[in-house]
Amino acid sequence: MTSLADEKQLARKAGFAQRKLAHHSQTDAAGQAAAQFMRWLGNQNFNIVAGYMPIRTEIDVLPLMHTLHLRGMNICVPVIVAKGMPLKFRQWTPSCDMENGPFGAPVPTSGDWLLPDLMLCPLISFDLTSQRLGYGGGFYDRSLEQLRAAKPVTALGYAYAGQQVDTVPSEHTDQPLDGMVTERGVTMF
Repeated sequence: MTSLADEKQLARKAGFAQRKLAHHSQTDAAGQAAAQFMRWLGNQNFNIVAGYMPIRTEIDVLPLMHTLHLRGMNICVPVIVAKGMPLKFRQWTPSCDMENGPFGAPVPTSGDWLLPDLMLCPLISFDLTSQRLGYGGGFYDRSLEQLRAAKPVTALGYAYAGQQVDTVPSEHTDQPLDGMVTERGVTMF
């Protein structure tokens, strides 16, 4: 019998392979996902949007972040402050100075700390029951739990459609997503 931790580790290995395949087989998935998101966004009233700085084979959210910045939205990106702690979110602009943060993701060197009302979450795999499989550090789960206790926040996974699986192994500390954005569209749960 395997433990949940073992199940998640096996799911991560399979998910990384799926994501790598999707990453290398898609020519304009980032642009298509951004267009799908903008159609979904319409006239909704989100003021502070948390994106992320893509690493490895994560879908590139930067084109969307640039578009949202041009629309006058406040954009922020996650900053890891310590192991076992929630993320903090620092304001980002296309021209801000960046430095390497933990895990190789660039982070702004300065800027206001913001509380997003919409989070775009990178992931390894997702299912259609609102679960996401991350890297295993729990940063997004702790952050979503803390943010949702403070104010309403919408969490959308941002990924290639090819990262969808039937079931993501999950536990009570895993925070559900409110929806998914892929190059094929936006699905709300």
